Order: sequence, then C-alpha cells, then structure tokens
Amino acid sequence: MTRPTFRARVKHSPARWARAVRVLRRSLLEIEVPVPLFLVRPLLSLVDAAIALWRNLFRLFVAEPVFRARCAIVGRGFRGSHFVHFVSGTGDIVVGSRVHLDGKCDIQFASILLTRPRLVFGDRTYVNHRCSFVVAREIVVGSDVYMAPGVRIMDSPGHPLDPAARLAKRPPTSDEVRPVNVGDNVWIGTESMIMPGVTIGDGAVIAARSVVTRDVPAYSLAAGAPARVVRNLAVPHEVRRDVEGPVCVEDGTRADRAVHTPGCEK
Repeated sequence: MTRPTFRARVKHSPARWARAVRVLRRSLLEIEVPVPLFLVRPLLSLVDAAIALWRNLFRLFVAEPVFRARCAIVGRGFRGSHFVHFVSGTGDIVVGSRVHLDGKCDIQFASILLTRPRLVFGDRTYVNHRCSFVVAREIVVGSDVYMAPGVRIMDSPGHPLDPAARLAKRPPTSDEVRPVNVGDNVWIGTESMIMPGVTIGDGAVIAARSVVTRDVPAYSLAAGAPARVVRNLAVPHEVRRDVEGPVCVEDGTRADRAVHTPGCEK
C-alpha cells in the first residue's frame, strides 16, 4: 500500500497542523491588493490597443488574403475578421461589394454533381460568427442581408433519404440537391437552418432557431420548426406590389397588408 503524499495528507488529515495549513492557504488565496484605478486604466487601455492592433494586422495580412485567394470574385470594400474562414472542397465563391464576413464561417463544397458548386453573397450583406454553408449546387444570398450567429444554409441533405442508399454509403441523388435562394434585405435569426430548395422572398424575417423547409414569401415573418408564416410585414412604398389586395398566410387567415404569394390564394 502506497503512502499518501504530503499534499493529500494536508488536504484530508484531521490533525491540527493540517487544518492550520488549510486555513493559511485559503487566507493567502483570498488576499487582495488594492490598486488605484488611475494606474489600472492606462494598463487596460494598452492591453486593449495591443489586442486590437494584433487582430487588425492578422486580418489584413493573413485572414483576408487567404479568403480572397479562395474566391472567384471579390467586390470592393470586402471585410473579414481576424479568424481564417474554413473552406473545404472545390467551388466558386462570389462576393459582392462591401460584404462583411464577421467571426469565423464554415463553407463546405460537396462534389456530388457534375456542375461546379457556387456560393454567392450580394452587396452589403453581413454574415455573423459561426455561420455555415453546405453547397453542392448553388446558394445565392441577396444584397443587404443580415445573418445572425450560427445560421446554417444547405442545398444538400448530406445523405440520401433512402435507407438502402444510406447503408450503401451513396451520396444524395441529384433530385435531393436543390438550390437555395435568399432575397434582398432578409434578416435570418440566430441558429436558424435553411434547408435545400428553399426560396426566401425579399424583406422577409426568419425568427431565431427556425427550420425553414419550404418557401417564405416576401415581406413576411416566419418562425418555428418547421417554419411557418406567422405574420405579414409592411411593404415599403418604393416596392411595387404584384397583386393588389391582401393574400393569405399559411394558416388560411387573411392579412390587411401582404404581398402576393404564388400558390397561396384561397
């Protein structure tokens, strides 16, 4: 039987000397040294400035050049972050003007079809941290789109729905790989998922943690898993409406302000 170490004896022994050592240790750990704020604040400013300088230098000379090298087209005013975006597989990335890819994003190209996969970001689009894209055919994100952290957009399910094909380790069929189109001025909430074949109309809003499995009409708010249209949003005056008068939302009710949704009329 091995003898306990000195540290174990101090920690567990009921002896008076061991208790005294434990009390002394706790007292030493709880010592606070009062430091005047006028001395700490300049130090804090220096630390913040050093971190900001390092991040900007890494962004300018490492992270952004590496991402630009992976893109087919990059517009003017592109801005990344001090993280290097993860890009796997082979495909075309088209970035519009003044696009901001913040934080770290994951882009995975799948070699399922004969055509080269394509990912497009429209002008002035903002993509937040931890957003991910799975592209086997095409994902098009419009202009002035806001994507909150953790959004995932995929045009491929990743695996076939047929159990036998999945057991045989076969990829999804071409019918299961369907392009995704996100319109202009769309806001997608935190950790939402946009599934294959979905089209989101201009001006739409997707609530946080929604799972969008079918098309979302323009200027509407969709929420839930699976996502459903819960209300219609006001249409800007400069937007020309295709059809006069109200149209339905998905539960069959009528809204005073809505835009035309093909196939939704009752």
